[in-house]
Amino acid sequence: MTSDDIAQPGRPRSLQTYTALSPEQTEAVLALLADAARTDGQQAVSEQGRLQLRGGEREGVSHLLLSVDGELVGYAQLEDTDPVEPPAAELVVHPSHRGNGHGRALGSALLAASGKRLRVWAHGGHSAARHLAQVLGLTLFRELRQMRRPLSGLDLPDPVLPEGVTVRNFVPGRDDAAWLAVNAAAFAHHPEQGSLTQRDLDDRKAEPWFDPEGFFLAERAGEEGRIVGFHWTKVHADEGLGEVYVLGVSPDAQGGGLGKSLTTIGLRHLAAKGLPTAMLYVDADNKAAVSVYERLGFVTHEVDLMYRTET
Repeated sequence: MTSDDIAQPGRPRSLQTYTALSPEQTEAVLALLADAARTDGQQAVSEQGRLQLRGGEREGVSHLLLSVDGELVGYAQLEDTDPVEPPAAELVVHPSHRGNGHGRALGSALLAASGKRLRVWAHGGHSAARHLAQVLGLTLFRELRQMRRPLSGLDLPDPVLPEGVTVRNFVPGRDDAAWLAVNAAAFAHHPEQGSLTQRDLDDRKAEPWFDPEGFFLAERAGEEGRIVGFHWTKVHADEGLGEVYVLGVSPDAQGGGLGKSLTTIGLRHLAAKGLPTAMLYVDADNKAAVSVYERLGFVTHEVDLMYRTET
């Protein structure tokens, strides 16, 4: 018997795994995530993970629900869709039920389900998450930085587009396939972003924040309007934040300043909406991108850490 098993004497703990959640289960998980976010200052499960709570079964995705006396106190999501990398997971325990071994129980279940080949995100890099990773035998693998800069008094040089390139807004339905193709090419090295599907795009288009006026496509003339780059912005209205949501340039169009120009176009759009601050996410080991964003006035605000089993 482990210390987890005796953490709450007399209060039975159950852990069930599902390939799809009912509407009632989904709402319970979302409520748990909201309570945790209010305490932790950020979401414990990524946007992609939250989108995957709805819409029925998704290939390679499973949901672990941990309950005590019938009350949901913990949640984990395991995604096994990468053909090379180990399955990736996120987990959370309700703030009022922490310190009772529930995180370790979820982590142990994830290890078992993944065959002890596991990657786990710790959003915000809190000390408790670092301790749990150590207990589970995981080592630090990846650092994702959230960078921010003020938008008030935005003073950036006018964007200079490469010859023959123009910028327009995304048209839902018409541009879906072309955008998915250039996104996959631009992020072929990126395990999450590069694997987006039509269903993933449809999920995002259905969200209240989606606005094609903030989704910019760069086209090259003479190639039937082939998309060579894009800047998809996002507005977090409740937080007063504008986000450089996804910025990508086709491999054959990189190195000509298109990425910087698209960044400027998107930031100006967000500033025109009266938002005080812009944010973005970038891998810490992407030195070139970090350098570009630092020159544009961005500084690191917080970090998300990914841990993994030894390979």
